[in-house]
Amino acid sequence: MFAAHLTRELAGVLERPDLRVIADGRRIRLDPALAAPFRVGPQSGVTPGEVTPRKVTLGDVTLGAPSLAGPAQAAIILRHALELARLLPLAPAEPVLAGLCAARVAALFRGLDGPAGGAMPDLPWLDAMAAEWPPDAACLAALWPCLAPLQPAVAGPGAAGADGFTALAARLAALWPLLGPTEALMAEGGDARLAVDPATGLNHYGCSHRPRPWAVTFASSTASSLSERGFAGAEAARLRLVGGALTGGGTAGDGTAGDGAAVRAGMVADLRRRIGRHYRLAAGESVVLAPSGTDCELHALALAALAPGGRAVSNILLAPEETGSGVPLAARGCHFAHDTALGAAVPKGGLIDGFARETLLLSVPLRGPDGALRPEDAVDADCAALVHQAVAAGRHVLLHRLDLSKTGLLAPGMAMLDELAEGGPDGRAPDVVVDACQARLDPERVRAYLDRGWMVMVTGSKFFTGPPFCGALLLPAGVAARLEGGMLPAGLAAYSHRSEWPDAPGTAHLAAGENVGLMLRWHAALAEMAALHAIPRPVVRARLARFLDAVEGAIDASVDLRRLSGPAPARAPLADAWDDRATILSFFVRDPMADDGADGGRFVPLGLEDARALYRWLNADLSRLLSAPADRALGGVLCHVGQPVPLPHPSRPGMAGALRLSAGARLVSGEPSHDGLVPDRRMDREIGDARLVLDKIGLILRHWAILRAADPVQTYAPVRAMDGGMGPSR
Repeated sequence: MFAAHLTRELAGVLERPDLRVIADGRRIRLDPALAAPFRVGPQSGVTPGEVTPRKVTLGDVTLGAPSLAGPAQAAIILRHALELARLLPLAPAEPVLAGLCAARVAALFRGLDGPAGGAMPDLPWLDAMAAEWPPDAACLAALWPCLAPLQPAVAGPGAAGADGFTALAARLAALWPLLGPTEALMAEGGDARLAVDPATGLNHYGCSHRPRPWAVTFASSTASSLSERGFAGAEAARLRLVGGALTGGGTAGDGTAGDGAAVRAGMVADLRRRIGRHYRLAAGESVVLAPSGTDCELHALALAALAPGGRAVSNILLAPEETGSGVPLAARGCHFAHDTALGAAVPKGGLIDGFARETLLLSVPLRGPDGALRPEDAVDADCAALVHQAVAAGRHVLLHRLDLSKTGLLAPGMAMLDELAEGGPDGRAPDVVVDACQARLDPERVRAYLDRGWMVMVTGSKFFTGPPFCGALLLPAGVAARLEGGMLPAGLAAYSHRSEWPDAPGTAHLAAGENVGLMLRWHAALAEMAALHAIPRPVVRARLARFLDAVEGAIDASVDLRRLSGPAPARAPLADAWDDRATILSFFVRDPMADDGADGGRFVPLGLEDARALYRWLNADLSRLLSAPADRALGGVLCHVGQPVPLPHPSRPGMAGALRLSAGARLVSGEPSHDGLVPDRRMDREIGDARLVLDKIGLILRHWAILRAADPVQTYAPVRAMDGGMGPSR
């Protein structure tokens, strides 16, 4: 792929994992005699040192002299070239429009690198194409002479006259919301937590929508950065989306070329079908797409309110402190944030239009005041008592089964739930919704829940390691049928589109359209789901067991850590089951400022805020704050784990913070960056990486005072790599 005389900086740009995925095997050449930034398509001459000596095609890229001006300029030039090389074949009759779209994507790509990207490249079209609003015809006419030399011969400077630019401006304005790099579009259609901080390259969860293969990642209990596989899945979906928009993809109401609405609608329908196939949904059952598990909670409540009888709902949650932070609000039909996934500003905590003010939220704790687990029969008895009380009061019940919590707890018991499902003398049984948002269960378990007539909430963003904010609510046939005669609350129009629900009268008032960010995030997650599905169940079990045995032993051997004990998930027998073992390893960390277990005394865990600081510092490059070479090397390793869970502890006033190191699907299926490693070597490496996390925790505790004073920030790549414009492969 590289010519022999490429500069080190340019070679580093070409090795960026995001650009490597987008290049997808294309031949990239350097021609220092080329005055233009790049050119795609047939070129004369051959660059010495080409890796793939073959005839150049439209998809090949030749970089010119401007790409040697530094990594920041080289990255945007290459991204621009690759985008144009991919769009031109999708819309051969629209080369000028494709060129403008490619420039827009490249302009937004530059903004994603933030300060680490270096000085702004000297490209005269950049500001106009990065603006919030699309350029008008006059602006396009002025910019086109800068872009035309980058096009193949089929689209020279004279390809569009004044009238042509007027039409192009209108077409481009319609496409503008759909144009952008995948990693930017995936940050849309959720809430503020998805926004990437340009100073760090990471979002609220400490992860990135770009591949980050140099980071040690065991954060699937919270959120994960994309792998190259997930990124490629989302990229392929984005190209399909843009290609449909470029070519029309259907017709508008007046019979003219459409904006790709038919393609987008087909992609949403296909997503719902693919998720349904993964969980073996049957006739009459359905999938509701949702940006998050919290949105799923809102949807489940809306469907429970449509149960026959029209009774007010009592919503019973299990351990709400171990589910999403917004779930208790959503469980009462209230706005759980200041904005919705569709961008509507709403009053957090206010009742959503159409939800009943009479909804009651009840909860059952899974832990006692000291943090110890409550007996299973006590939890079951509390749930049953609340259900009976609600039914006796003439209310309908929505009861949750938590499968699993943030720390891997499973409750209430199936025997008690099955008994409640039989109903009382009046036959009134509760609705049951299974919170399986961690998705740490075999699809056969989900199938069994649906067979009982229970709703199931899942995500692609926890165990499956897809990007955060991709959820789905699976509906059994009996619940889905309620949409034939009942209407969803009007306020849900601010949260979801009609296409994300079953086609039924009860969803007709929802807005048309698609949540593009949600679509792309689910495509990334489905790539990971497919990779895991291809691995036989006995192999999944063996790989998880090997990893978990080693890491549990390492945690237990550390004087700095105390693992939370708890029962394995109690599940029905299943041949070669892998989900009957805890895959979330939760642990407290010793407070280095307390007189505790380091010398054999009392173990005092970090308080919640200090645990949150430790969580951030693990994901930061600490090398510049340390002096010893070994400490600097370990401190430079970026480690991402699950966010601390607030839990009581008998040795600490207030809340302690329990960190989580989790085994996700990618641990089993591997990452493309691990290609070439045989399974045993790869698993050895994964175990070694987990031990690196524990070693870095020890390093942080030894240098606590220095790090607390500096409070280093998380970064997308190590500082030394950001200085060079890229991150290293480990």
